[in-house]
Order: sequence, then structure tokens, then C-alpha cells
Amino acid sequence: MLFPDYRPRRIRQSEPFRRLVRETVVTADDLILPLFVIGGKDVKNSIDAMPGHFQFSIDHLTRTAKAAHEAGIPAVMLFGIPDKKDPLATAAYARDGIVQKAVRELKNRVPDLAVITDVCLCQYTDHGHCGVVEKGIVDNDASLDLLARTALSHANAGADMVAPSDMMDGRVAEIRNTLDEEGLESVPIMSYAVKYCSAFYGPFRQAAHSAPKFGDRRTYQMDPANGQEAIREATMDAEEGADILMVKPALPYLDIVYRIRQELDLPVAAYNVSGEYAMVKAAEEKGWIDGPRVMMETLTAIKRAGADMILTYFAMDAARALRDR
Repeated sequence: MLFPDYRPRRIRQSEPFRRLVRETVVTADDLILPLFVIGGKDVKNSIDAMPGHFQFSIDHLTRTAKAAHEAGIPAVMLFGIPDKKDPLATAAYARDGIVQKAVRELKNRVPDLAVITDVCLCQYTDHGHCGVVEKGIVDNDASLDLLARTALSHANAGADMVAPSDMMDGRVAEIRNTLDEEGLESVPIMSYAVKYCSAFYGPFRQAAHSAPKFGDRRTYQMDPANGQEAIREATMDAEEGADILMVKPALPYLDIVYRIRQELDLPVAAYNVSGEYAMVKAAEEKGWIDGPRVMMETLTAIKRAGADMILTYFAMDAARALRDR
């Protein structure tokens, strides 16, 4: 096809034509809203690095979740901030833990909203790592039982889906077996299958109080330089029983989202993480960019790369923009 016989601009001349030929369309149905829950009543702590987001007590959490549901967002992802921490993260799998209580209340107040729970230990350990630490090293196999107990406690509280984010080897199989043994075979697992050791998590760690007290997470989160390893990680999780495979972060790893979409036959999620959100908000505040347009361009790029669903702190803003459009 050569000019002048073919003129691509012909179908860009009007908004109706542009809509008719648009290849990728983001809708509220694609979005999952992450939420942070903390103890107490009438608590709404702003998160400085994430404008518009808060640590919510359960009463505020339910109101926000209801607003998300009314905006057309089908699901939320819960992250808990416990009152106490210890080496074995006992608050992570306590029946009266903050996430467990929040799940029960959300399912009571907003029953048609899907509640997904993050399954990890970092917010609950006094050292801030995602597994059990023995002699200064994160012990993979010793962590699996605690992760499975955490997932089971969330499912027993009524969680619609559990999402292990710890990156311990074998944790999907351990969780799947534990859920199945307890008659919870219908609870799906969204695996953080490809989670990179990224610098884009900074604002989240402030929000969740989850920064490690020593070292870093390079021994269990992935090297940002690696792509083929991502396929191995995702394949392993799929074979262990994951129902959805997640790539995190999203924007620096759109090539990985695309490769997972092409090579594995499971739904793909991408996490548009806190640092990605914070950069857009900071530049918008400076007047350097058109924030809403950058937001929608970002979400469109993630979906175009192959994501079936997007976890994003933009979820409420995007749902409103889509409604207004």
C-alpha cells in the first residue's frame, strides 16, 4: 500500500471514524482498584507519595469500595496494615487480622464487588521481608506454609480470589493444595508470576509500611534485565495451578506482558504500580503534562500489550473519565 493510492489519514478525519477503527478500548471492566486497610475507626490517612489514596479504616474502606462498584469497577485488591509485627507474621493469618475483618465487612456491605487479597508476609514481619528469615536469609521452603495459611484465612473470610505476591518458589502449588484440601477449590489464584525487583515500588512501601529492615529483595524478586526467566516463572505458576498470571510493574515491562500473552493460555494481569502513578501525578501537579490524557494513554498501552485486566491506582479516575466520555 503506497501513497497516494492509500491515505491512512482518511480514517482519522473525524471522531466517529476514529472510534470505529480504534483497535484497543479500555473500559471500567478492565480495572482493579488497590486499597490499603488499617485498624481503628474513622481513619483516613493520606499517602503523600500517592495523591488521592489513603490508608482506610474498615468503615471508610467499605464506602470507597462501594463507590468503586458504583463506578463500574468489578474488583478491588486489599493490602493490610497490621497493628503488630513479628518474625513469623502471625497477624497475616490470624482469623481477626485486618484483611480478614475487612473482607468479611466488604462481602457483607458490597456483595457483588469481587474482593481479591494480596497474600504476602512483608507487611506483617518485623524485618519487612516476604518470607521467614533464618540467619539473615529468607528461607523459601519455611515460608510456604505461612503463605498458604494466609491465603486460606483470606478465603475462609470470604475473599473471592487470593493473589500471592511473595515470589517464593512453589507457593502457588502450596496454596492451591491447601485451598483444595479445605474444600475451597473454587477460589481462584491470581499469581504475581512475574514480579521484578523494581525501583517503582517506593510509594507503595510507604503506604503499606513494608520496606525491608535490612538488605533488599533481589534474592526472590526478578532481575529487571531478564525476559526469558519471566516465561519460566509464569509457566511454573501456570503448571502449579494459577488461574491468572500477573506482571508487575507494567510500563517498563510491556514487552513481558506481550510475551506472556502470546506464550501462555491464561488471563494476564498487569500492575500499574505506585511509582508509575506517582510520576504522572507529580508531573501533572507541575503542569508539565495533561494528567488525564497521560492516564488513559498509559492504560491503553498496557491493554494493547495484552493485559486482560489492570491493577491501577488510576482506577477511580479512569472509571469517571470513561463515564464522562
